[in-house]
Amino acid sequence: MTQLTPDTAARFAAIALGHVTREYPHKLDQVLDGPEDVLPPRELHPIFFGSFDWHSCVHGWWLMLRLRRLFPDLPVMREVETLADEMLTTGNAKGELDYLDRAYSGGFERPYGWAWLLALHAEAQRHEDREWGETLAPLARAFADRFHSYLPRLTYPIRVGTHFNTAFAMILALDWADANDPALASLIRDRAEAYYSADRNCPAWEPGGDEFLSSALTEALCMRRILDDAAFRTWFDAFLPDMAAGEPRSLFTPAFVSDRSDGKIAHLDGTNLSRAWCWRGIAGALAPELADLARRTAEEHLAASLPHVAGDYMGEHWLATFALMALEV
Repeated sequence: MTQLTPDTAARFAAIALGHVTREYPHKLDQVLDGPEDVLPPRELHPIFFGSFDWHSCVHGWWLMLRLRRLFPDLPVMREVETLADEMLTTGNAKGELDYLDRAYSGGFERPYGWAWLLALHAEAQRHEDREWGETLAPLARAFADRFHSYLPRLTYPIRVGTHFNTAFAMILALDWADANDPALASLIRDRAEAYYSADRNCPAWEPGGDEFLSSALTEALCMRRILDDAAFRTWFDAFLPDMAAGEPRSLFTPAFVSDRSDGKIAHLDGTNLSRAWCWRGIAGALAPELADLARRTAEEHLAASLPHVAGDYMGEHWLATFALMALEV
């Protein structure tokens, strides 16, 4: 099974160091309320102005801090520490928080960026030799509050394989909430059960041409996180009843990426990496023959896209994060 090695970790960290402070090109998620709102990314977002867009910068920082914890003795981690000490400051975090008070910011990065910020804070808290967790805490609290408001109002889950996917956001947010906000953790579990518990015979009409998540497998991983093993197997057997036969075939076939310079088409490398993460994540709860199939399928998806985490900036600014998620399981 393909594993995360020190060499791979060093490579991923170097990739992230190369883009988290790269301001341009940049795609803003912003509603203008007047000409005074036309500002460069670094002024709008004192920490997360790099990596082409806000959410990719957030999870680029998550990647670096996570690798620093997993491989603290790698020389590249001294660069990570220096940059984090420079950037993850109280003043910069306040600048990020101030942005959320702008008019029309309620939908800013909902829910993908919200969830990644919580994941970053959860990781920062584990670095007890630094104050990064404390620094990011007010920002995490602000996004947790947005989840508290949003999820009860979200009558139907969003199932697309892009940034709006509800299950993916709940997976990341739940990890943070279990440690920091029991009420939010309970809300996420309740909403996940309401959204997905009755799903049967998933057709897996995927991937869409610009998707980086498997809507089917992300939902399955979400249910894996909220159910015990026996309850999950019962649910999963009804959700994908023909898995033993390799059906739906779409879930077992790596996506083909025709043009990695096209930012949307390059999302399909993310499909392969996120499927690998999901297959590995649910394998441990499956019967042995299905677990073996899940792990083999994960390997095939990794082989299709792991070689392409760097090269063109349209993928390079974010793919290593999803590769790390898959390899770490």
